Amino acid sequence: QHMREAERGVIYDEYIEKENEVLTAIVQSVESNDNVFVEIGRTEGILEASQRMPGEEIRPNDRLKVYVLNVSRSPRGPQITVSRTHPGLVKRLFELEVPEIQSGIVQIKSISREAGSRTKMAVHSTDPMIDPVGSCVGPRGQRVDRVVTELRGEKIDIIKWSADPAEFVANALNPAHVVNVFVNEQEKACRVVVPDNQLSLAIGKEGQNARLAARLSGWKIDIKSQSQIDEQVEAEAAEAPSAEGDAE
Repeated sequence: QHMREAERGVIYDEYIEKENEVLTAIVQSVESNDNVFVEIGRTEGILEASQRMPGEEIRPNDRLKVYVLNVSRSPRGPQITVSRTHPGLVKRLFELEVPEIQSGIVQIKSISREAGSRTKMAVHSTDPMIDPVGSCVGPRGQRVDRVVTELRGEKIDIIKWSADPAEFVANALNPAHVVNVFVNEQEKACRVVVPDNQLSLAIGKEGQNARLAARLSGWKIDIKSQSQIDEQVEAEAAEAPSAEGDAE
């Protein structure tokens, strides 16, 4: 009994240091409630249904990269909860693939993710000679392709971070082209103007592109087309003379 408890203590001490890290897991079983039990080195972990990527098929003996969410003690030994949906999984996978991130030259500033569908990641280089986006994409796209493959084809937009909110928001709405960004510092909100033919691209399917850009930047984003802005300016100009007449 004492030996078993001592061994559990050793395993707990080993894995508590691996919280927020990525480990390779081997699938042991998939339960009827969609929870997945995985083998992680010397112990077992659970990938709960809520932490699985939507639409991802998982079978026994599959190898998966998982993000260690939580390690806790229990009478049966360490309980390890892992995730495939956490944004930290994307961050750690890029750290494994990109030497410039490992060395600290390239920094991941923020990530917004809708697991199984799309991720936006903002990166910054402390060396002006190093392109942070190019470093993460890699030669012929090899680095980003390896991460995409691990995430079962999830789309990843890598964008350049900027301390200037207008520039950062414009970059975050990639692949849409932005004409102008008007920033309201007090409300941490901005109005973005895009060409008419870019409006649906900027908003994205079911609003996904705009939603991820807002989370990535931390700013509220209101997107308008150039013609909508022109109409608004014309309407305001037409109202101005009548307002002056009323004042008189």
